[in-house]
Amino acid sequence: MGRRHAEPIDVRRRDDAPAQFLWRSRLYVVKDVLEHWFESGQWWASVSAMALGTGSDAQPTKSTRSARSTGSDLVLAPIPASPKWAQRAWGEPAPDVGASMGPASIDDGEQEFWRVEAAAGRSASPGIYDLCFLWSLGSWQLVEVHD
Repeated sequence: MGRRHAEPIDVRRRDDAPAQFLWRSRLYVVKDVLEHWFESGQWWASVSAMALGTGSDAQPTKSTRSARSTGSDLVLAPIPASPKWAQRAWGEPAPDVGASMGPASIDDGEQEFWRVEAAAGRSASPGIYDLCFLWSLGSWQLVEVHD
């Protein structure tokens, strides 16, 4: 059984694993890493992911529905050439640096968890703590203290 928390903490790492953490003004030294795992959120339900995809479950909008049904409303236009300032020296268009979204811009809510055995001081008995690194925020939290 454990007590749930969601308190920000400061963590010092050694070889990518937590070595020490500061919680409620006390320094805890990690004696052992017991478990390490990753969890991701429902990235596929985020607004960014929905804007990117037009998968099989995407619903057609009113304008695409009418264009499909009549076919006569469809207007084709040539793709304009890149302006001179956006072309490379040999005439090839520069990559689209103005794209607002891409796979790297989706926050999937990934969290990295570490279950550690740690103690606050030499004479204190060690306890088991679940630490969480929130990748989207770049911050640490203490999420559970096990009894």
